[in-house]
Amino acid sequence: MALGNEEKWKAALDCDPAYDGKFFYGVKTTGIFCRPSCKSKTPRRESVTFFNTAAEARDSGLRPCKRCRPDLLGFQPQKEIAEKIKAVYDLYSFDHNPLKEELKKLGLSRNRMSQLFHVQYGKTPVEYLNMLRIDKAKKLLADTQDKILQIALQSGFESLSTFYMQFRRMTSVSPKEYRDSAARKEERE
Repeated sequence: MALGNEEKWKAALDCDPAYDGKFFYGVKTTGIFCRPSCKSKTPRRESVTFFNTAAEARDSGLRPCKRCRPDLLGFQPQKEIAEKIKAVYDLYSFDHNPLKEELKKLGLSRNRMSQLFHVQYGKTPVEYLNMLRIDKAKKLLADTQDKILQIALQSGFESLSTFYMQFRRMTSVSPKEYRDSAARKEERE
């Protein structure tokens, strides 16, 4: 069933993402076309034209909105930002100062980063960072004879007490118990 212009207009007014891909609307006064979910300022009804495809809108001389990017098939800015945050953590998780600097470059508040990251990955950036650090510590405990303090520092923890607390919370054993268990396992193999 084809959508009527009034239904399309209501969807555009409501910024309804359920209509994305079903139609696009163009604004003659600005020369821009958008997805129905676009959060840009509501145009005057008499300035709006509806299109079935982005190509039709482009062929009529309109350019794509820079906010909702109707020219891209899968535009998901929040997912892209969460992926950038994760990439920073993956690269700098063991070195505090570069980590802080790279996160600042993203231009987001700590709360906003945490929200976006949690929506995408189901955990906060701090939980993810601790997981990376504990995984590295487990590897070092199993593969080296480094002192536990050295391993804590190499894994990105700034204090031994925080390291012990996080390690026990995530593995249910102390670092020493983990090392002993890994050594016993290696002896059996």
